[in-house]
Amino acid sequence: MSIITSVDALEALYGTPGETSTAKEIDHISPEYRAYIEASPFVALATAGPEGLDCSPRGDAGAVVRIQDERTVLLPDRRGNNRIDSLRNIVRDPRVGLLFLIPGSGNTLRLNGRAHLDTDPLLLDSLTMEGKAPRSVIVIAVERVYFQCARAVLRAELWNPARHVAPDSLPSAGDILAALSNGRVGGAAYDAEWPGRAKLSMW
Repeated sequence: MSIITSVDALEALYGTPGETSTAKEIDHISPEYRAYIEASPFVALATAGPEGLDCSPRGDAGAVVRIQDERTVLLPDRRGNNRIDSLRNIVRDPRVGLLFLIPGSGNTLRLNGRAHLDTDPLLLDSLTMEGKAPRSVIVIAVERVYFQCARAVLRAELWNPARHVAPDSLPSAGDILAALSNGRVGGAAYDAEWPGRAKLSMW
């Protein structure tokens, strides 16, 4: 039998993590971790709900989250596709996981905690970008935070321009929409309009 079905079997396979893998985990944002968070313009937000799991990309100009204090971070919900998958999950299950990427850095940062949504007008106004406030703010109470070593980023050569994929070698968003909707939406017109629409709806 090659399928692992117990934690005991899993731990027997991988062994005990070294101290460097455990000493880095804390329950608050240290000055060192603050530097990482404030340098990150992009985070992947993982949530869970009755329908299953979701992982959503979030990006901003400058730091993608604001650190309120050593145990709280604020993630403004900028304009998007209005699917609200992550927000719907948070309302019903507060558990969240965040993976911060820092352009040019191999190390990433992982933060786990519990979140709620806040629509206080003063809070929204404080996170205004180019004159536009977010509709809501994801307020995250920090439970665990630790850095992830650079192996994954190094293996992927994520920041190596020579490994970057040419956008025109992939199906465009318009191509995908047209194929999946049998031509009802998408197509060349969608692709042509997207840059202007994105510019007007960035924040």
